[in-house]
Amino acid sequence: MLIRGLFPGLLVLLLVTQLQAATVRVQAIRIAQNGDETRVVLDLDQTTDHRLFTLSDPHRVVVDLSAGTLTEQAARFPDGKGLVSRIRGANRSDGSTRIVLDLGQPVRPRSFVIGPDGEHGHRLVVDLVPLDQQVVVKTIPDKLGNDRDLVIAVDPGHGGKDPGARGRSGLLEKDAVLQISRRLARKIDQEPGMRAALTRKNDSFIHLRERMERAHRQQADLFISIHADAFRDQRVRGATVYVLSNKGATDEAARRLAERENAADLVGGVTLKDKDQMLASVLIDLSQNASLSSSMDVGDQVLDELRRIGKIRKPQVQQAPFIVLKSPDIPSMLIETAFISNRYDESNLGSVQYQERLAQAIFAGVRHYFYDNPPPGTKVATLARTTRLREVQHVIRRGDTLTGIANRYQVPIRRIRDVNQIPGDKLVIGRVLRIPQPQDI
Repeated sequence: MLIRGLFPGLLVLLLVTQLQAATVRVQAIRIAQNGDETRVVLDLDQTTDHRLFTLSDPHRVVVDLSAGTLTEQAARFPDGKGLVSRIRGANRSDGSTRIVLDLGQPVRPRSFVIGPDGEHGHRLVVDLVPLDQQVVVKTIPDKLGNDRDLVIAVDPGHGGKDPGARGRSGLLEKDAVLQISRRLARKIDQEPGMRAALTRKNDSFIHLRERMERAHRQQADLFISIHADAFRDQRVRGATVYVLSNKGATDEAARRLAERENAADLVGGVTLKDKDQMLASVLIDLSQNASLSSSMDVGDQVLDELRRIGKIRKPQVQQAPFIVLKSPDIPSMLIETAFISNRYDESNLGSVQYQERLAQAIFAGVRHYFYDNPPPGTKVATLARTTRLREVQHVIRRGDTLTGIANRYQVPIRRIRDVNQIPGDKLVIGRVLRIPQPQDI
């Protein structure tokens, strides 16, 4: 409950925050080419939320800034380069800004935010890679080998003396998330080329940083922390997916730099102990940017799958400075599976059937991500190459649209219509669509 005397001050603070969020300025736009890849950089005066998505017919990448404005200098868009034939954009009536990158071919985009570094201020970076070129998750070099398994660290939140949240009917968060995590681990272990590593297998207490260290010792390719949310308003329900915030990444980088002389762990497979301050800072920055970008990508995939089985609290991946997400070289996400404080969600969390559906949805998102981005030297990379040679099929589910299916598989809408003889936009739930492969397009 809010203390009555604090309310006016909090209201003012919220209003000031909203006003500040509306003044994010895109100061300049830069573009560069490096081999087959193209990078577009938006120079900002402060950080802001953004949304990135692709469109086809013609091919485009769209960047929406939720609260921003193009300055006069930024509106003098640079000439196209590399994969980008033209850059255009405009300030919109709702206070957002849209930047459109016109392309000559389909690409796989990635985006991440970089904070000030002395020479530059805040930057939103968009990297574009040709669709037929592999984009791989950041991996530790000594993990590379011949057909190794992917290691997925599954972290059941809380445990032991830390019960987490409690539902109205008495369900404890630590018990529900352990059951969900065990089910998820079993699905991962049943998948060829994947192996699960649980940070706890029973009702035991583990410190937050020890959870990270257990994932490091297993040389994990991905870290997933499973939780159940709670809120004083018992009507609130639904799932949320989090990755590390920029503030959390900055704090962790500073901590690791300060402790690098005595640190035994590696960052991206490289020790920081014998590196000077500048080089160590660059190594951490590179590793964090790659991991955060991968975290956002796999988080998007998992959120899409969770949306199919139940209510979503936040429609986009959120960012927060959770300690367990701070590994600079392991993509990490925290999933609040539901609100245990809500009667309906608590019932679901205690249901074996719903736990199974949650585990399946999380697994499906992870699998889809790694088959799109298989690390080299893994069994999944070999299996992904084989899979691409076979025809891909998609079973239409409730909520599917032609645009969404085309974006998911990076295939033009017209080709899906042609191959499946679909005259308009109407889809029939349960129908199996043939998804044309690149060689068919």
